[in-house]
Amino acid sequence: MSVILDPTRAPAGLTYTFTFTSESVAEGHPDKVCDTIADSILDAHLALDPHSRVACEVLCKDNRVVLAGEITSDARVDVEAVVCAAVREIGYTDADQPFRADNLQILSFISQQAAEIAQGVSAFLNASGEQGAGDQGIMFGYATDETPELMPLPILLAHRLARALAELRKSGAAAWLRPDAKTQVSVVYEGNTPVRVADVLVSTQHTPDADRETIRGFIAQRVLPQALDGWYHDDLHLQVNPTGSFVQGGPSADAGVTGRKIIVDSYGGMGRHGGGAFSGKDPSKVDRSGAYFCRHVARQVIRQGLAKRAEVQVAYAIGVAQPVSVLVNTFGTGDERLAAEFVRSFDFRPAAIIERLDLLRPIYRQTTNYGHFGKPELPWEM
Repeated sequence: MSVILDPTRAPAGLTYTFTFTSESVAEGHPDKVCDTIADSILDAHLALDPHSRVACEVLCKDNRVVLAGEITSDARVDVEAVVCAAVREIGYTDADQPFRADNLQILSFISQQAAEIAQGVSAFLNASGEQGAGDQGIMFGYATDETPELMPLPILLAHRLARALAELRKSGAAAWLRPDAKTQVSVVYEGNTPVRVADVLVSTQHTPDADRETIRGFIAQRVLPQALDGWYHDDLHLQVNPTGSFVQGGPSADAGVTGRKIIVDSYGGMGRHGGGAFSGKDPSKVDRSGAYFCRHVARQVIRQGLAKRAEVQVAYAIGVAQPVSVLVNTFGTGDERLAAEFVRSFDFRPAAIIERLDLLRPIYRQTTNYGHFGKPELPWEM
């Protein structure tokens, strides 16, 4: 067995030519349907009670939506109406499909937040008098100067493809498009520099009457040039619906669960991930707010010119405000000592993160699809 060095973590001074691949999924993917519902429920509570504690998990299959988790809030939310509105907005309205907005059977298994967690998270209950982390765990943030968005190019382009499919579907540009889809982009690098797109894979749900050549032609001639922009070229290798057809899709055909697309949500595998999902969690959960802040800090490392690539890790103990550790890695692309000093100047306590990024607002539905990072309207990207 041969062992190949991961070129994305190669020592400084060594240049490799390699291909890196990332994937995205459309908002109609079953797992993303669940993430969308969970974040819609979160936003509905935060809109009425900014101090709501929400940890909402969702499962979808056929026409059933199962809600579970813990919510403590003064808000009175019509959860069933929120679920149906979210499904309708995604585009699941076809009468011939079991999973559609007006045909849902919603089961709820939601209780209040456990008292032992509440006493660690709430400043007035915590023995320290500070808001503690909502759980133990590790979070990562990553940034790179290879794109203006400070995101890795493969995941950025994969998101653009998935978003373009949704926008064209909703505009009526292709009446045969349906909500479920996956995209995948492979980019050739020379060292830390992306040089060209090599392969693109698009799997998109469609109506039974759409033939394969029509779908392929539309993707090749309309979607790719629009989404890839300056990275489009005629010689890239394109695969469209490799199985031949993709009529059955969404929760009507497959089960969806929250938190199963954490690499799609973050950096497409280019940066590490601590393992905690984002959607359905209020910002007291450091799985979400800690990861957002690590991204914010990693971006500042790049913007300050301290490195070309940066990864920030933070670790917490449940109920404790001060992090267990904070680490920055510049992969040999900058000044490690100055970068470490700079990162130490940031306040990683949960309450400080929430205040700095103004996170007690209903802003989470706009994070759900096409990545939680790289969108300029989000506070951790500003």
